This record gives sequence, structure tokens and C-alpha cells, in this order.
Amino acid sequence: MRNLVAVIAAFCAVTTVSASAQEVGAKGHHLFVWAGDRAKTDKNFIAVIDADPASPTYGQLLASAATDQTSNNPHHTEYVMPASAKLFANDHDAGRTVVMDLTEPLRPKEIAVFGNLAGYAMPHSFLRLPNGNVLASFQYAAHGDHAGHDVMAMSGTSGGIVEITEAGTAVRAASNVDPAFGNEGLLPYSLAVLPGIDRVLVTNSPMGDDYLLTSNTYQIFRLSDLKLLGTHRLDPGPSLSGHISPEEARVAADGSVYIQTLSCGVQRVTGLDTPQPVARLVHQFTGSWCGVPTIVGNYLIQSVPAIHGFVVLDISDGEKVREVAQLVIDDKYASHWTGWDPKAKRLVVTSGREGDRTYLLKLDEATGELSIDEAFRDVDGKVGFSFDARAWPHGFTGSAKPHGAVFTR
Repeated sequence: MRNLVAVIAAFCAVTTVSASAQEVGAKGHHLFVWAGDRAKTDKNFIAVIDADPASPTYGQLLASAATDQTSNNPHHTEYVMPASAKLFANDHDAGRTVVMDLTEPLRPKEIAVFGNLAGYAMPHSFLRLPNGNVLASFQYAAHGDHAGHDVMAMSGTSGGIVEITEAGTAVRAASNVDPAFGNEGLLPYSLAVLPGIDRVLVTNSPMGDDYLLTSNTYQIFRLSDLKLLGTHRLDPGPSLSGHISPEEARVAADGSVYIQTLSCGVQRVTGLDTPQPVARLVHQFTGSWCGVPTIVGNYLIQSVPAIHGFVVLDISDGEKVREVAQLVIDDKYASHWTGWDPKAKRLVVTSGREGDRTYLLKLDEATGELSIDEAFRDVDGKVGFSFDARAWPHGFTGSAKPHGAVFTR
């Protein structure tokens, strides 16, 4: 205990956000990281980090702001900052989502909150629609006022998608129940919105262990009325495992959708505007539990925990996807989240593990090579931003668990 107090005290001494740093930061470029108290006694919060490579405080903490949500499992935010700077951020195990107003980067504030909506519970992913609303995937049908783990314990077999305003109110919703799939788990995980062809692709994958090994489907909805058009299986590939638990969906420049699976497969789906879209396993990484991918131009960057880092695929030819680069962070890093900053040309990566460091990576857009940005350093002088034992400006002292991370526009 004395050692812990000493560590916290030492870090507190160097983590006070100075007025000069705030003045510089207010005019610059920012990284927002959604995090929570690893002890689950304090609140989820937004950390604001200087993300301007030209700033003298690049990589340092500028501000933080707590929400009203006691930390349980701070999980997904939106993947990119919306034009309104009103960001959705979720605590998955609590089944609760906050909307944060980040228009004044150094003064984040919670402006809305919601739990179950339109008869659905446990939201996971949030994608913007052309009208500015959010389309969210909800894993389960709601059971009264039950939320979070209570809903998970009821073991539903389906959920739905809900359009939501920035005030946290439901506009419309649709179930993903498909009688042709019986009691198979169809638990919406993530989405790809394709307004040009009036389609939404939804992946089905449980956040819990239920249906984990039998989850291998994606569904196509019509965007204009949210009508379910079909449920389709993914390609198991040569290993017969590349289709297990499809998670994140990303739209490529050619209009195809790439889906990462928990079994570390990469599926490419084409023919999305036809009655019979086609999914094909185009790559499978080593290991399992692969996390959030990002597409930048002709490259797909994938977090691969088995190598403690990231792998880059060249997807310029969808029929001949090839690996072009790897980056290992260290021998313990549990790579998970990725997010691209088109302004500063950096990739943010987080592990989702309490106390870990968050790094910015550089991507060579000509070759696909990744490298750690050595200039992005915390006040302890080390590369990366630390979420371990420190004093946070909003009043919390301790280690935090980071997850979603998004840059200002």
C-alpha cells in the first residue's frame, strides 16, 4: 500500500495540467480517450490529450471530465468524430450510453444519456447517418427495465438496430429476428452504413460467451426503412474457422465491406445491392481475439493480439489481398482499438487494459509501413500516454482503463 501511495504521489506531482498547457491545447488538435476507473468505484470519463505534433505539449494531458456513469466496462465510442462534435460513448456492461459535447475540447460535458431504447438493450456500435443521427446496434431485445448484465443473463437470441438523435431519443428501430435461423444467436455487434446503395450491413457476434462458436452471420437491411433483406453466412475458409464471431465492419473505397472476425479472419463482402451478397475469407491472421480494424486508403490496419501489435494489409486489389507490414509494440501489449487521424496522419491504438499506455503510430501511405511516433510522450518522458496511477483533472486519482479513442476533426 505504501508503494502504491508513493507511486501515485510521484505521478501526481508531474501530472497537474498547467495553465500554459491548457492555453496551447485550447487552440490545437486533440485526442479524446474514453476511460474508466479500473476499481469500478469512480466514474467513466473523457481524457483530452494534445495530439498536435507541432505543439510543445504533444502527448500530454490537457483536461478530463467525468460522466454520471460509475465505471463498469467503458467500451465503444463512435469510430470517428462527428461533424457536430457530439460523441456517443458506451459502458457496455452497464447497458448505458452517454453523449458528450466536445465542441469546446478542454471542457467536455455530458449532454444526454440513455439505456434501453425502442425495446432493445445493450448497445454496442454507433455509426452516423447522412442526416446526422446515429444508427446503433443493440445486442438483445429488452426485458422491461432490465439492463446490462441482467439482460445478458436472460440469454436472448436476437436484438435490433435503432436510429438515435443526439438527445438520446429513438427515431425508429428494427428487429433482426430471422425465423429461418431458429434459436441461433443473432446478436448485432457492428454496422456498415452504405447510403449510396440504400443498405446497412450488420454483423452478429456476442459480447458474452453465448453463441460464440456458432456466430457466423451478417445481415443486410434497407437503410431507407430498416427492412431486413436477408441473413447470410460468412466463409469459413481453409481452416474452417475464419468466419467465427464476425465483429467490426469497414467500408472500402471500392464499396465492398471488410469484416474482422474474433477468429482473426478478414472477410470481404461484395454484391451488397443484390439479393445474394457474397462473403469470401481473404486473409486470416495468427491467433484469435483480433480487435478493431481501420481502413486508410488502400490499407487495412488490424490489431492482432497474438503478435502484441498490428498488421497492415494492402487491399487495393480485393481479389488479391496481401500482408505488407507488421508492428510489434512490446512482448506484453494487448492490441485492440485503432483509429485514424486524417489531419495529423496518425493512428491511435489502445489495448483496453487498465493502466496501459496509448500510442500514436505513423503510417507510410506509400508502403503501408507502421512505426511508433516517438515524439508523442507523456510527462514521465516515456513514449505513449500512460493511464497508470495518476491524478486526473476532474478529481479522480488512480489507474484507468482506456478503450475508445477519437481525434478532433
